[in-house]
Amino acid sequence: MHQSIKVETFLTSTETFSPFSVLNIRMGHALFCASGLVLLNTLLSCGQTEDKPKPDLSVSSSWLSPGASVTLHCSVRSHSAEWRFYWYQAFFKNSSKAYYFELLPGGKNGTAQNSYIVHGQKQTAGYACRAGRQQPEHFTSDSKPVFVWSADSSSATATVKVTPDRVQHFSEESVSLRCEGKPSEWRVMRLSEAGYLANCSVWGTMSGSTCTIKNATTKPAVYWCESKLGGFSNAVNNTVQKSNIILVSPVHPVTEGEAVTLHCKLRNKTLKSSVLFFRNDNLISNDTRGRLNIPAVSKSDEGFYKCQYSEKQSPQSWMSVKAVSRPLKSSFTAQMIIGFVCGILLIAILLVIYLKVKGTQCKQTHVDSAVSEVSQNACQLEALYSEVHDDNLLYALVMHKNKGETQNNAGRPSQAAADGAIYSEVRLQENSSW
Repeated sequence: MHQSIKVETFLTSTETFSPFSVLNIRMGHALFCASGLVLLNTLLSCGQTEDKPKPDLSVSSSWLSPGASVTLHCSVRSHSAEWRFYWYQAFFKNSSKAYYFELLPGGKNGTAQNSYIVHGQKQTAGYACRAGRQQPEHFTSDSKPVFVWSADSSSATATVKVTPDRVQHFSEESVSLRCEGKPSEWRVMRLSEAGYLANCSVWGTMSGSTCTIKNATTKPAVYWCESKLGGFSNAVNNTVQKSNIILVSPVHPVTEGEAVTLHCKLRNKTLKSSVLFFRNDNLISNDTRGRLNIPAVSKSDEGFYKCQYSEKQSPQSWMSVKAVSRPLKSSFTAQMIIGFVCGILLIAILLVIYLKVKGTQCKQTHVDSAVSEVSQNACQLEALYSEVHDDNLLYALVMHKNKGETQNNAGRPSQAAADGAIYSEVRLQENSSW
């Protein structure tokens, strides 16, 4: 950015010249030459600044939910296809009030795209970028750090506590912010709505880990703690009001299911009539006590709140609600039904397999028993075959010889054996002579 420098030279003219006047003229010339050199140096510096542009960094969201992704976008005025973009995280430097930058994972060689996604951010963090090309070697300067804040203190290395514990304050009140966390050297930072970033030593007094606000801003500002060890606290919104009415609301996010109470507060008066409460500019309550009670807050209660008393409205403040992760009833019921059906099907399949196996075993046992009985009878029986040949008839007599029975001397069977004879086959022999 060019800087214009206006140089004015005042010469005193007189009717008579003296050695002192000549000396004054010479000194004026010398001063003019020196001013010219300063102007030339400034112009050269401006030219060098133009050769080294400063990129602008923007983020997809300044406030995030824990674990959400954040997209960084780096833009350069003289954008070229040859630019590669480098991405950094900003940390509080030990020996200075400035920040130092560390490359984000995988950013050593830069990216051809001018965007970068940070996955799984859980706490407040600062980022920066720059662009460069290798042939010829040329890099931009670093961008200003841009912060992405997390209101949740559960995953932060420290917590910032506000006293009094509310978002809005009256201008005459003493407001302090305390950094609570691991032993370290902390500083409290403030980013105003106008974009001015400064630490507590500029707008307050730092004593240990506590900062007391002196130069308050009537515009909303974001406050957080930074450690020389690289830690960040959660961030909070806070504002100091010159008006005579404020809304008392929680600084930190409230957990879903908790009871929350908001109320109106006057500077030097007490409430004597009804108070109206608004959420996102919609009237939601008219209370004679000046209070808004929410027995069990839910995610749908999140939004901007303000109150109105005697036709005077307070500034609005954002109330954040932290959701509690739990399985839905419908999902649980569906899982129970699916499990029950799968169990029945499994039992049915096992029962069918069991019946098939049992049936096969029964058949095999029956066959084995029959074979065994036949074999046993075969061992106990002796088949006697006799053939009687006749011209017209052929038959075979099978006699069952029981144990203990004997044949007669002629070798013919007894009468009992004859009675038990079985004719296995009787067939007529065809004779060609008939």
